[in-house]
Amino acid sequence: MNRALVCLPFAGGGAGFYRAWKDLPDGCPSIVAVQLPGREELFAEPMYKDAVTAAEELAPKIAEQVRGFGSYALFGHSLGAVLAFEVAGQLARIDGKGPEHVFVSGSPGPWSGRAERATGLGDDEFVAKVEQFAGYRHDALNEPELRELLLPLLRADVEMHENYRPEGRTPIAAPVTSLRGDADALVSAEQAREWAGATTGAFSYLEIPGQHMYLVDASDALLAAITAATAGRDGR
Repeated sequence: MNRALVCLPFAGGGAGFYRAWKDLPDGCPSIVAVQLPGREELFAEPMYKDAVTAAEELAPKIAEQVRGFGSYALFGHSLGAVLAFEVAGQLARIDGKGPEHVFVSGSPGPWSGRAERATGLGDDEFVAKVEQFAGYRHDALNEPELRELLLPLLRADVEMHENYRPEGRTPIAAPVTSLRGDADALVSAEQAREWAGATTGAFSYLEIPGQHMYLVDASDALLAAITAATAGRDGR
C-alpha cells in the first residue's frame, strides 16, 4: 500500500533535512517533508511564533499533501514532536481519522514544558545554550554571514518551543511511538515515556544509539524502526 511519512522539522531545521533521506529501507513509507515559513524556499514568509497556531495552519496543507496516499504517519523531532502532536489532533478533525501513527522524537510529553530556556539570551550565549541542549551545532553557525541569517529563525523556533502550552489535555487517538537517543542528555527516558499519556491508542518507547540529535547520524536506524512499526498496515 502507498503510505507516507510526514516529517516536521526541529528548531532551526527545514524540509531539506528530510528531503535528503533518499536511501530508504524496503517497505519504508514515502517521505513527505513539511516546510515551515522563514526557511529555504519559504525564506521570505513570516515565521511562526506559536505552535498551536502553526498546527492549525499546517494541518489543511498536510491533508492535501497526503491525499493521494492510502495512509500516513507523522514524525517530528524536538520542536517537531509537539508540532506533530498538535497537527495530529487537527488532522483528525479535518478527516475524522487522522494519521495512522505518530512518531515523536527527542521530546518530553506535551504537558511537561521546557525547564531550561535559551530565549532572551545574547547571541553567543544563545548559540552555546542551544548547542548544549542539542549536543549538536549547525555548521552554518560557524560562518558569520550564515549565522546572521540563521539566528532569527533559530530564535523564533526555540521561543515557539519553549513557550508551547497545549490548550487542553485531550489525548490523540493515533498510536504513539516515542523515540530517544540512548545517550540524550537533554531528554530523559522517563520524560520520553510521558507520551504514553498523550494517546488513547497503543504506546511504545524505543531508544536509538546516539545523543539528542541522533537522527543526523543514525537516520538508517530511525527509518528502519519506523518501517517496522508501520509495516503491513492498511490505515485505520
